[in-house]
Amino acid sequence: MSKIVTKDNYTIGIVGGMGSYATLKYFERILEAFPAERDWERPRVIIDNYSTIPSRVRAVLYHERIEELEQDLTDSVGNLLNAGCDRIILACNTSHVFLPPVLKNLPEAEPKIIHIIDAVGRDIQAAGIDSVSLMASEGTIDTRIFNTRFDPMGIQVNAPGTEDYTKLRSFIESIKQKKLTKDVILEFENYIESRPDKAVILGCTEFPVLYAACLEDGYKPTKKVFDPLQSALDILVADYKALS
Repeated sequence: MSKIVTKDNYTIGIVGGMGSYATLKYFERILEAFPAERDWERPRVIIDNYSTIPSRVRAVLYHERIEELEQDLTDSVGNLLNAGCDRIILACNTSHVFLPPVLKNLPEAEPKIIHIIDAVGRDIQAAGIDSVSLMASEGTIDTRIFNTRFDPMGIQVNAPGTEDYTKLRSFIESIKQKKLTKDVILEFENYIESRPDKAVILGCTEFPVLYAACLEDGYKPTKKVFDPLQSALDILVADYKALS
């Protein structure tokens, strides 16, 4: 018997741990997106903080442990399906490169997974923006997954060159290793402002954590900043509000 989804049993699943601090902050954002006076007035959230999953970036750059990575993603999504999750988010942009084999193994997951790259693309399209600067990991940039998904939407993606990879990696590691400093915050602010487009995508799940620190520091961006995780969160909230 199929589950009748209501606000009382609506369940969100997160494939996390890629990295763990980004997942932790995203859980906090989910709680804030569903304000409640009592805990039981929020939807259930199941997080698989799969921190031992192989590196997505190394899989892209060096073709390292790809089959293991795909199997681990399949296992995680399968566990969330078995736990009764109604919506599933992969909290890592690069992991979406490896989503097709997961869906081949688990076709029943496709309507439940919120593809965060497609979600932010629709938001950019709705805003009437046709050119955007991407900030992402070297793995995400090299696969051109944003370009591939955005081309049919009529959105041009301008990605950093390889000369920026070290800088981008240092931003990511400042969150993964919890080594965020004032200098890193200022450098990140300057990097956003240096992007060639009026709109920017935070295309790595560590970047929204760093961006939030910038805003707390008083940063006032001149760019329109888009966050794939926020686009997915907006879908979760809309789904929930539509339920009885």
